[in-house]
Amino acid sequence: MSFKKDKMLIMPAVDIKGGKCVQLVQGKPGSEQVVIENPEKVAKHWEDSGCEVLHLIDLDGAIDNENNLNVIKKVLKEISIPIQLGGGIRTIKYAKTLLNLDIDRLIIGTMGIKNPKTISELSKEYGSERIMISLDSKDSKVVIKGWQEKINNTPTELSIEFKEKGAGSILFTNVDVEGLLGGFYIDPVIDLVKSVDIPIVYSGGISTLEDIKKLSTSGVQGIVIGSALYKDKINLKDALKYQ
Repeated sequence: MSFKKDKMLIMPAVDIKGGKCVQLVQGKPGSEQVVIENPEKVAKHWEDSGCEVLHLIDLDGAIDNENNLNVIKKVLKEISIPIQLGGGIRTIKYAKTLLNLDIDRLIIGTMGIKNPKTISELSKEYGSERIMISLDSKDSKVVIKGWQEKINNTPTELSIEFKEKGAGSILFTNVDVEGLLGGFYIDPVIDLVKSVDIPIVYSGGISTLEDIKKLSTSGVQGIVIGSALYKDKINLKDALKYQ
């Protein structure tokens, strides 16, 4: 599944924790505001509602180094649309396991930032279009390990490096606004879009159709919507009109 320059994909988020679909506030364990059984059924609901790509995150993998591989497999069986998957991908071996399951795009954060050679290796073997680097920003610096550790680089600085290493796209999450349903800051998004010529997917704080409209003119080629969908702040069919 490739991006199209004239289209901004709307991607519903299905975040998995403890085998359930949840929505956390700023990624903090214990801040669950949404808890739904059977994530695969939630994924099927979004597919049936018209979305073309699903954004699947293994929060246990990202936070506790445990994975929900069994749930991921259930989601893959349940839906036919492309999936981009991230969370807790700490080894090349596990990354290859997921890519060999026919995950369309793998989102790699901590492992890639700690060891950029892993991005090059996976891109060469599977194709850069299947490898997305996750650049999560807090106070304008990149954070890793489930947003628990800050490093001294900005998303823009790293975006240029990882394009050269073979990443085919970037997931940019603004942790400062993630899960708060209070909107987002457009300037960091535009700065990142201008820094590299590979697709950028934005996540964090999207809470109204006006937010989606603003992003549709920013140059991003995808947006991830989580809490706003689950709390009925945004109707997916309305959001899809901006694709």
